[in-house]
Amino acid sequence: MHWFSNLMGPNHKPTLGLKNLLKYIGPGLLVTVGFIDPGNWASNIAAGSAYGYVLLWMVTLSTIMLIVLQHNVAHLGIVTGDCLAESAVKHLPKPLARFTLGTAILATISTSLAEILGGAIALQMLFKIPIRIGSVIILALTLWLMFSNSYGRLEKLIIGFVSVIGLSFLYELTLVDVNWPAAISGWTTIIIPDGSMPIIMAVLGAVVMPHNLFLHSEIIQSRQWNLEDESVIKKQLKYEFFDTLFSMIAGWGINSAMIILAAATFFNRNFVVTELSQAQEMMIPLLGNGAAVIFAVALLFSGISSTTTAGIAGGSIFAGLFGEPYDLKDNHTKFGVAMILILATLGIFLISDPFKGLIYSQMLLSVQLPITVVLQVYLTSSEKVMGSYKNRMSTRIVLITIAVILTILNLMLLISLV
Repeated sequence: MHWFSNLMGPNHKPTLGLKNLLKYIGPGLLVTVGFIDPGNWASNIAAGSAYGYVLLWMVTLSTIMLIVLQHNVAHLGIVTGDCLAESAVKHLPKPLARFTLGTAILATISTSLAEILGGAIALQMLFKIPIRIGSVIILALTLWLMFSNSYGRLEKLIIGFVSVIGLSFLYELTLVDVNWPAAISGWTTIIIPDGSMPIIMAVLGAVVMPHNLFLHSEIIQSRQWNLEDESVIKKQLKYEFFDTLFSMIAGWGINSAMIILAAATFFNRNFVVTELSQAQEMMIPLLGNGAAVIFAVALLFSGISSTTTAGIAGGSIFAGLFGEPYDLKDNHTKFGVAMILILATLGIFLISDPFKGLIYSQMLLSVQLPITVVLQVYLTSSEKVMGSYKNRMSTRIVLITIAVILTILNLMLLISLV
């Protein structure tokens, strides 16, 4: 039995009431943390300061793809009781499963580097703590939170962090003069300015993240009821879609707010931001010291919460290599969490330019992403894996289209770099 599959009771049957629906919200918001992380801050602020409102379409496109992908991978967890990593080991040849999960672990280390680095940058902004020392502090705090708290407590804590981040950006937007017609045009019109491809790919990698697909298939099982009852499974699938849709739209709003804030604050004054700390320093004369402090506090909360969810994802992937679910009482999970976060922290000691480290970590995620998406489409389209809940042909076509788009964008990135 899964380590947290009975948080709501093994034989609990949900009713179609608002109370039960609200209780179900949670897993989607933990996934949202992953795409409002410090890597997103770097990518979005770079996009807004360099290109204004023009690249907002990338957040819209990414979020649409994200809703489809996360909803689909959550189905895998609900129907099979296995996360994406466990399913890969069960249903793929061993060498292929190990390669796929190995690249996913590398991607998770990359994203963890960005999360920890973002938290360290926030500590530097607030308390003048050097980046490397701050990284060790964020690592220690995250490991303490993960190993000393239950999943339920972590979920509530992280949802609180997401709320603070969202409210912080709402407040920041009230301080700037936003060109809303330009923002609406940016959301709905695809334009690729010269030299913008690395930023576009960074935004894509920052929103649609490989480790989040593994994460969602794992943590959705915290909401499982009695899965032997077909009507209960169908009801849970509907609840999950509401949770995913609500959470992803919230993430779309926060990501959009980052670009809009950068466009309204920096682009109109021809300030191209190359560091997150530079963005905070520029805010002081433009928006006041209070806005700069709120910016740093929100970044700190973002770093801590996203490092925690990256740790859960990494532990899930590593445990999956052994055909096991995520369980912090198990040594494989413990080792996976600690290894991934410690290696990510060590990586920070090798980076000379923190801001570029954030940007390029997101690009690495987008390069690995098609591998995870192809794995997901294969598993969720298999009758052997999903039974009667396998993807319909229309769903399969949409998922394959998304995989093709991601692959094309990756090829465009490689060409732009060469």
